[in-house]
Amino acid sequence: MAELPLNVPLTLHPVCLSIRGPSVYEDENQHTWLHLVMDTGGDLQVRLCQTDIPSGYIALTTSPMTSRTMPSWWMLHPGSQYLDSLGWFWRIVHHVKEDDKEEMILELMDDS
Repeated sequence: MAELPLNVPLTLHPVCLSIRGPSVYEDENQHTWLHLVMDTGGDLQVRLCQTDIPSGYIALTTSPMTSRTMPSWWMLHPGSQYLDSLGWFWRIVHHVKEDDKEEMILELMDDS
């Protein structure tokens, strides 16, 4: 009988996510996260998925397109939210670990 994937909500979030290349962020533990901007028909959301990417495959500079459209970093703040390099606050909507990989969804807060 096949086992169901284990989906565990997390409360321990990365302290800092810094851009390392197009669509790639890295946390303080050198884990890489791919981002995807999601169209929810309303609020701006970003999905971050922890993915193992060897450092040799990550561009050392950000692309002009990425640096204009996404913040260069997110820093964890009290109240389950992040402050980004542009001065905007993002709330953590979802953060789970499934099969040893983390997924997090951040949503831009209205008062940012």
